[in-house]
Amino acid sequence: LGAKKAGRCRETVGQIPHLTRNKTTLPESKPYECSMCRKVYMCHSSLNRHMKSHDGCKTYECHKHGEKLFECKECGKTFSFRSSFRIHERTTHTGEKPYECKECGKAFIYHTTFRGHMRMHTGEKPYKCQECGKTFSHPSSFRNHERTHSGEKPYECKQCGKAFRYYQTFQIHERTHTGEKPYQCQQCGKALSCPTSFRSHERIHTGEKPYKCRKCGKAFSFPSSFRKHERIHTGEKPYACKECGKAFISLPSYRRHMIMHTGNGPYKCKECGKAFDCPSSFQIHERTHTGEKPYACKQCGKAFSCSSSFRMHERTHTGEKPHECKQCGKAFSCSSSVRIHERTHTGEKPYECKQCGKAFTFSFSSSFRMHERTHTGEKPYECKQCGKAFSCSSSFRMH
Repeated sequence: LGAKKAGRCRETVGQIPHLTRNKTTLPESKPYECSMCRKVYMCHSSLNRHMKSHDGCKTYECHKHGEKLFECKECGKTFSFRSSFRIHERTTHTGEKPYECKECGKAFIYHTTFRGHMRMHTGEKPYKCQECGKTFSHPSSFRNHERTHSGEKPYECKQCGKAFRYYQTFQIHERTHTGEKPYQCQQCGKALSCPTSFRSHERIHTGEKPYKCRKCGKAFSFPSSFRKHERIHTGEKPYACKECGKAFISLPSYRRHMIMHTGNGPYKCKECGKAFDCPSSFQIHERTHTGEKPYACKQCGKAFSCSSSFRMHERTHTGEKPHECKQCGKAFSCSSSVRIHERTHTGEKPYECKQCGKAFTFSFSSSFRMHERTHTGEKPYECKQCGKAFSCSSSFRMH
């Protein structure tokens, strides 16, 4: 271009990959024109700065004598900005993902998405809610959270009138009416209506576990499982029951507990009236009435009503102890046992007596229950011979 005489350049813009301003253009020539007010500028960056002066205007085109600068050779689509043109190429034609995470190897098309992903590894949460102080790593998550305070639900379904806080949730809901399942697994052919469910499903085949705990190194396939696991280390229990004050790590645990107070679970026991939200929990409960124990040990013949109890029992024969203390290396067959043991190192005593404030290592220990009985006067162990009652099982056996 520099070899041409000064004056208006007649090159076709779509045919050159990187347009630079004509070096010999006369000072009076200002090729970048504002589409709002027709003001012209010598360079693209000056036009960009100027466009911000048009309040509320977000859609504009950068013109060079009325022409768009970048044309896609594949489909002919034209773009005003090179950045928009490059993104179009990646999303539509090449599939290129130039931004790769050094931590986990995941690659991204957009730099903004890449930055947001990196915060998952760094833990950075720059967006803070003024109402409750909760922090977020992504601006969209922050805006969505704000609606929990304002109650705003801007997305309404035309079919049933149901309103939603989040556009993605609204989109997924609409598919319950249309039956659309646009995300299909290449491995097994299963179709899903939700992109997050689809990505989670893919990990079943790939075995990918992108969410890694910084405390213990354990990795997870799903962000919900990862967040729940983190609470084991932090001790956070965000779901508190307003009826009795009991707090829970996960929302499903909280919901199951609330059924005990409301009695509104979909699965209700005909024998005792207890309600459940989970069919498997309901099935296990029914066995307490029927006496059914479908899980029998092949070694000793002992039978169990619950599969988890059966698996723990099998370890008494195999000697397997998969749960190891990171402090001293002691191994346990049960995950709850290792958590309780770890408190001997940390000195943590999270369960406090409401009457006198005395603290205990875990809630269902015999020490804690016996201590509570000093306040209530309860004596559940009664001698059938003489009728004398005891608060402690060991005292009862000695008697």
